[in-house]
Parts: sequence; C-alpha cells; structure tokens
Amino acid sequence: MSSLTGRRPHREPRSILPWLAAPALVVFVGFAVVPLVGVFALSFTTWDGIGAIHPSGLTSWRAVLTDSGLPHALWVTFLVMAVSWAVQTPLSILLGTFMAGRQRYRAVLGVVYFVPLMLSSAAIAIAYKALLDPNFGLGAGLKIQALSKDWLGRPGLAFGVVIFVVSWQFIPFHSLIYQGGVQQIPKSLYEAAQLDGAGRIRQFLSITLPQLKYTIITSSTLMVVGSLTFFDLIFVLTEGGPADATRVLALDMYKRGFQASLMGPASVIAVILVLVGLALALLLRRLGGRDAGASQLEGA
Repeated sequence: MSSLTGRRPHREPRSILPWLAAPALVVFVGFAVVPLVGVFALSFTTWDGIGAIHPSGLTSWRAVLTDSGLPHALWVTFLVMAVSWAVQTPLSILLGTFMAGRQRYRAVLGVVYFVPLMLSSAAIAIAYKALLDPNFGLGAGLKIQALSKDWLGRPGLAFGVVIFVVSWQFIPFHSLIYQGGVQQIPKSLYEAAQLDGAGRIRQFLSITLPQLKYTIITSSTLMVVGSLTFFDLIFVLTEGGPADATRVLALDMYKRGFQASLMGPASVIAVILVLVGLALALLLRRLGGRDAGASQLEGA
C-alpha cells in the first residue's frame, strides 16, 4: 500500500529512542568507562607521571595493601562518611520539611540557605581556615577566648572542623531533596491525621518520615558515595593533618600520585575507591528495597 501511495512506512517511536540516548552513552563511555579502564591498567604498572610506563604486575597492589597507612586512611574515610551522614541527614530532613511549607518567608530562607552550595569547596576551606586562625581569625578579632583555640592543630578539633564545614556546605543540597520529597506527600494524609487529633510531631513521625523512606535512601547514597571523593576541602583546610587525623583515601591518592610521583599505587587507591563506592551504593539500594527506583519515579 505504501508503494502505491508513494509514502514511507510509519516508523515506531521506540526505534528512535536508542539514537536519542546515543550521545549520552558516548559521553559516559568517554568520560567514565575509558578513564576507569585506564586507571585499572595503570595500577599494574610503574610510572612517575612523566617518563615511560613500565608494566610491573602486582607490585603496586602489594605496596599499597601492605602499607600500614592504608588501614588508617580507610578508617578516617569511613569515619568521615559515618559522622557526616549522622550530622547531615537529620538536619537536612528537618530543614527540608520546614522549607516545604507554604509561607513565603520559608521560600526566601531556602534560597538564602542554598548559597553555600554555590561556592567552591576550595574557597570555603580558605575562608574557614582564615576565620579559625588562632592569631588573626575570628576569635582573636572579637577577643573571644573560646574561639581562639588551635582548631586545625589538634587531631580531634581538626576532624570536627572538617565535619562541620562539610555539613555546612552540603546540607542545603540534601535539604532541597527532602523538600521535594515532602511536597510529594498527599495532603489528605495530614488532613486525616488532624481529624484523628495527631499533632505536628506525631504527623512528622507517623507520616512524613515513613513517606520519605526512598528519599532518604537516595540522599544517603549521594551523601555516602560523595564522601569518598572529599579532597579539595580537606587538602586546603588541613592537608590531611595534624598527625594524619584527616588523611582520607582521596587525599592519600593525591599525595602518592602527584607528590611522590607514584602513579601505580595512586591508581590502586583509585580502584579501591571505586569498588568501595560501588559496594556501598548497592548495599543502600538493597536496603531500600527493589521498588526504590519505581517509587522515586512515581513521586517525581
């Protein structure tokens, strides 16, 4: 029939979808898969970053896995991850729930509070490093003895400062995620709860938190996996010190690769970071259940 009328046969829309996804697939392969394969290959070589690359088998892997500094860097990385998650998650949920209200001043506060996320981590670290200087910082300027401590010179205080600065920067982002999640909760649930005499706290515990289950999983995944890549903020703020109290794996990778010119061991740490991040993401997805992705799509 089509040959008689001179018209081309109608093509199904589904046949066009692979071509629409092709550019994104090319970018993903070029900027994610290829570099990952290259780093994995470099982990079996010896290279100073300038000269020739020499295959060395498992030499770099043995050097890293037998290094006494690796368990400490892993411990600090997981400690930063756990503590930052414990600080950011409840505050982000509360702020996101607060900003989901219909009052105009809440929207203004949400915009103002979102400003820290627009700043670079290096700039934030420089600003806080200057403010916390015991001789010329905020404490010395205001003559407040409690703020004039050597915040970045003591292991415990330096670790606390890192957690505070990380939370200050990224809580706005996760609050925005929770704000969107709260706004997707049906209002009829709260109206029914009010008819039953439930107060705001009871509504929050019985309705808001259960309905935010998959939002919490999504936010936690971004938070946990993102904490593995903390580098610029810690590098500028503490450089991993004092006494390696804030030396995370990402910083250890930089120091091995670009300061010690050991690209092989640095590539090994990069592979370890990828494997740890993948394992944590899969674990959180399993904790969220099989329908986590479908629930996120339904709430979008």
